[in-house]
Amino acid sequence: MLAILDYGAGNQTSVRRALEHLGVPCVVTSDPATAEAAQGIIFPGVGAAGQAMQALHASGLEGVLRRVIIRREPLLGICLGCQILLEYSEENDAMTLGIMPGRSVRFPDGMTQEDGSPAPVPHMGWNSLRMVRPSRLLEGVAPDAEFYFVHSYFVEPAPELVIATTTYGREFCSIYGRDGLWAVQCHLEKSGRPGLRVLRNFYDYCRSARPEDVTC
Repeated sequence: MLAILDYGAGNQTSVRRALEHLGVPCVVTSDPATAEAAQGIIFPGVGAAGQAMQALHASGLEGVLRRVIIRREPLLGICLGCQILLEYSEENDAMTLGIMPGRSVRFPDGMTQEDGSPAPVPHMGWNSLRMVRPSRLLEGVAPDAEFYFVHSYFVEPAPELVIATTTYGREFCSIYGRDGLWAVQCHLEKSGRPGLRVLRNFYDYCRSARPEDVTC
């Protein structure tokens, strides 16, 4: 069973539907005990960093995330979840979770794409990934696969954590982490077959990492 954290920051239902399409058992929950009993946690989100941090404090889910990381249990951050795993976000001038070193910054205005056309902010649309280093999360994903993005801020994690980058006006980190702790800027739940493959890879990792000790 995977737990999808519900802290009032959007797209949990879309993630649940994607997992159900794969036949992956999952639950959307704001209950800390349920989340900690799961084989793995998906930490999604849309919206503003400052409001998300307030909601995590109020719900007790901030503590869940910290304990999961200390125990090295599987966690996957998506979009806003990807951003606030880092230390700081320019959005709302917010101190974020600080679970991973790095920050989130806003795309500059006036960017252009490779063909010279404007690259407006927010970045909305389909883009490919450039793999920087191999990752179990991307096993079976075609090199030319495209993923769906909607965001005005991008992440700058510690360089050694970068797994893949994407180019939109500039090159930015789109996936970072280590085995068992990953964060993706794109919306996997809206990215068709490539997104589903990444979600399946995460679940397969969770089953190998915590095969029997789930009670929910």
